[in-house]
Amino acid sequence: MQAATDSAPVVFLDRDGTINVDPGYLNDPEAVRLLPGVGPAMARLNRAGFKTVVVTNQSGIGRGLIREEVLDAVHQRMRQLLAESGAWLDGIYFCPHLPEDLCGCRKPSAGLVDRARQELKLSSDRAFVIGDKATDVALARNIGASAVFVLSGDHPDEQRSSMEARGLVPDYVAKDLDDAVRWILEKENAIVLE
Repeated sequence: MQAATDSAPVVFLDRDGTINVDPGYLNDPEAVRLLPGVGPAMARLNRAGFKTVVVTNQSGIGRGLIREEVLDAVHQRMRQLLAESGAWLDGIYFCPHLPEDLCGCRKPSAGLVDRARQELKLSSDRAFVIGDKATDVALARNIGASAVFVLSGDHPDEQRSSMEARGLVPDYVAKDLDDAVRWILEKENAIVLE
């Protein structure tokens, strides 16, 4: 017998430039820095009953710039920092491949989301993708989710140009993750438990 699917809404989040400061290839757990307001914003999503899942391209592994054990330590540190605000992640999924590998898991392909949906028994009905890159908006379109583009990444104007060139239009453009979460909670008429 197959386990029931969780009907809670889900937010798929990019990592670098969305949750944490993007220093390039993040290969030191002590260098993890959450962007302002991220912890409390994530905690609001959690308290409103949303599932929160990170989906991130990490080609530094494929390039030999970071080992998977170090990436795991970086993610553990990110979880610790989020926990300080009472927030948590239901899952973290990453693609270690190079763009030229043409794998099925590198965003904007749906492989990471498909894996998360299967392993975490997530519903497909109410999903959002938040990210600072055109690939995040493309991922949202590929999985039938609402797309929220955040301006907190390093090159928002370049990313907007990339979206325009590809005919991608996000459902909402947010200043940062806090603004993105506010929009999602309003859209879902969510009640945040204190």
